[in-house]
Amino acid sequence: MTFDPLYTLAFTTALFGSGHCIGMCGGLVTALGLSSDGRRAGLSFHLLYNLGRTLTYTSIGLAVGWVGSAMVYKQSLHGITRYLLLGSDILVILAGLGTAGLFSWFNLTRFEFGGPIRSLTKATRRIRKLPPAASALPLGLLFGFLPCGFLYAMILSAAQSADMFTGGGIMLAFGLGTLPSLFVVGSAAHLIGHSKRVGMFRIAGVLVALMGSYNLYRHLRMFIMASGPGG
Repeated sequence: MTFDPLYTLAFTTALFGSGHCIGMCGGLVTALGLSSDGRRAGLSFHLLYNLGRTLTYTSIGLAVGWVGSAMVYKQSLHGITRYLLLGSDILVILAGLGTAGLFSWFNLTRFEFGGPIRSLTKATRRIRKLPPAASALPLGLLFGFLPCGFLYAMILSAAQSADMFTGGGIMLAFGLGTLPSLFVVGSAAHLIGHSKRVGMFRIAGVLVALMGSYNLYRHLRMFIMASGPGG
């Protein structure tokens, strides 16, 4: 797996988007880490939970990267693929700029849907019957699918890579970038106020737009080279 600037962008997007993680997942993680008698789970619970979540992200990246590569290399889909790639690049750029505050009608923090959350809740009830130590990894694997606009943007970028391992690397970097905020969630929720979170969202939005711009440049360059002499 060669180094790609997208790895750094994915990691820093997750890092600055962590204010959203705290607001959305902080209380949830704390509640999941409580045993039936109200005692807090130890460090091992959070390690296993975040390992599971990161494994899910990486697996999604591997899958969508493979699908993207299959579409790029399938000759009959070349024309469709060009439009899909360029259209998704522009979509990511717009979503990033909207999150950064340039306009309000397109914002990653609003890309969360109730249907998947209801399904996750049902599965969580069953897993929660296990002791915290035994439930941590399954819960992490499950909550890697928790609806999140930033996650959707990363999945799209992973698919655009058109490479299985690059896609997996992008999602792994994103998962690692979310770890600091969720590990220190007990104190971070108090330290990061609403105004600071808004600022972090905006920086994360700029980074998402940069990812889209980088992919747009890369795809345009690829198509221009392919349509050149002998292309």
